[in-house]
Amino acid sequence: MAHHKSAVRQHRRSLRRKAVNTRNTTALRTRMKKLRTAVQNKDQDTARKLLPEVFSSIDRAVKKGTIHKNTGSRYKSRLSRQVGLPGVSPSK
Repeated sequence: MAHHKSAVRQHRRSLRRKAVNTRNTTALRTRMKKLRTAVQNKDQDTARKLLPEVFSSIDRAVKKGTIHKNTGSRYKSRLSRQVGLPGVSPSK
């Protein structure tokens, strides 16, 4: 355990940041899982309705630093391919 005041403060701060990141990551994964389930069940209406919500969650996670910018772009690209948006090349 840390002994210096600054180290103790930094430890508390890291625990708060970890809690925020865990909360954001969990919410993002849950939304992505719902979208993937809709795609697997071939429910195009639900998938197209959920896609903007998932994109918003991804952008929020990138903005807060929970995930990297390129990771967010990769997620968005793959999800839009799975949903089958026009203008997006199909998966290989």
